[in-house]
Amino acid sequence: MTHASETTNATDDGDTNRATHTGGQPRGELLSTAGLPSWLDPVVHAAQTVQPLQLSRFLPPESGAGRQSAVLILFGEGEKGPEILLMERAGSLRSHAGQPSFPGGALDPEDGDPQGEGPLRAALREAEEETGLDPRGVQLFAELPRLFIPVSDFVVTPVLGWWRTPTPVGVVDPNETARVFTVPVADLTDPANRATTVHPSGHRGPAFLVESALVWGFTAGVIDRILHFAGWERPWDRGRQVPLDWRA
Repeated sequence: MTHASETTNATDDGDTNRATHTGGQPRGELLSTAGLPSWLDPVVHAAQTVQPLQLSRFLPPESGAGRQSAVLILFGEGEKGPEILLMERAGSLRSHAGQPSFPGGALDPEDGDPQGEGPLRAALREAEEETGLDPRGVQLFAELPRLFIPVSDFVVTPVLGWWRTPTPVGVVDPNETARVFTVPVADLTDPANRATTVHPSGHRGPAFLVESALVWGFTAGVIDRILHFAGWERPWDRGRQVPLDWRA
């Protein structure tokens, strides 16, 4: 799984009122920052300024190889304030079994151009298929730079959305998803819920112990960087370690 870079210097393109995404990709008409709650302003700014290597040391191959995919990082408003939608993958899956993740998956031909709006459509389609959410209630407002997951050969576009009109969510196909849940941002920033995972291979990365789940790998790395660059991160004990099973 990928892990987040410890780089902390972001550049500022100076314009926080328009929907953009980095990586040299064209801006999609499906993106809009209009009417977002003010607490999302730091996330919008972070998405507009963060550079690929500030998110992960694993970037897409220059050859263009890899399976194009997208994930939806959906922010909503819950009883404890801002929250993020996650799901837990079914334990029977061949890839990342039992692991908490963002909704998402590989692009289909009908999603359109992988270099254009294809990832936006894929993120919404996969989220609907996996969690049952109504995409009409989701406002996409930014993309993060494309990242790479070497173990599964996925080139992933993280798509950021605002759950403007929440709808019921849950497991649609138990063969793919074990559960669907939301995590308050306050819990993600709580130092008591943070740790460093240690894989038998020696890889280390950020993790979150929330909602009876251990969120690690790619998902935790992206959350960690969003919290950092949005200015929401609180000091936490990076020496607190959680070992991972060799099957992880």
